[in-house]
Amino acid sequence: MTALTLPDIAAQASGQSLPLDWVGMCGIALPIRLDQLSLQAMADAGVDLADGSCRGIHMSRLYLALSAFKDEALSVSLIRRVLQQFLDSHEELSTCAYLTLRFDVQLERSALVSSESGHKRYPLVIEAKLSDEMFHVELSADVAYSSTCPCSAALARQLIQQQFLSDFANRSLSHEEVLSWLGSPQGIVATPHSQRSTAKLRIRLKKGCNELPVRELIDQAEAALGTAVQTAVKRADEQAFALANGQNLMFCEDAARRLNLALRHLPAVAGFQLRVEHAESLHAHDAVAQSQWNW
Repeated sequence: MTALTLPDIAAQASGQSLPLDWVGMCGIALPIRLDQLSLQAMADAGVDLADGSCRGIHMSRLYLALSAFKDEALSVSLIRRVLQQFLDSHEELSTCAYLTLRFDVQLERSALVSSESGHKRYPLVIEAKLSDEMFHVELSADVAYSSTCPCSAALARQLIQQQFLSDFANRSLSHEEVLSWLGSPQGIVATPHSQRSTAKLRIRLKKGCNELPVRELIDQAEAALGTAVQTAVKRADEQAFALANGQNLMFCEDAARRLNLALRHLPAVAGFQLRVEHAESLHAHDAVAQSQWNW
């Protein structure tokens, strides 16, 4: 008995001859390796359907090409090879290939003063596109930090001054009395408000760059802000964090400018977009600033 050839419905004529910009799969579970870490990613893989007379693409070919990520550490060159395989497997059908990887990386962070340490989660996204004309890779990261409002700090200082005048008007004070007053709840009657904030960073990598600068991007951003959220802390660390906040008062505009200047110095960066969101503790809305360079 002669075996029947399995029908290839995707290769049939569409009947409408209309090209499509993106066709593929989203939310593919994919193990990846990054900096000796084994991670679980979610992948979106697709190509354009430039030949509009063809009914569809072969999605299984994209899925199988992703298996390369199981065996090799994540790099720009690996991403490019996978995208090229997308195109090679859809010769004469597609002219552009796309890949998005979403995953979290956990980095160990030391406490500010003590010997404690813990792990912080950083959501990451890698987006890549390949065509005959171009190939580029973009890396996005979310970095959490604390922001203390400069206006609130100034208003709190004024209230403390007023309380000092009220308590000690026309009196001569010893050093010990002033020190005692500064350490009492009756003296420090107001404190500035601060909030957990997020920097959303998106960089485009320079041509020829093979390594994904995940740690460099995160480290540079946290150093520029000065008040990255902490993991395990003791009281000495909490006090050091309070000091860091007091010395790094910032509106969302200040945070955006700091990050803009810092990211320009990353060797792998060809351009970037950034957005900072301060989840206001005073208001029921967020304060937001955005900036970009060479985008």
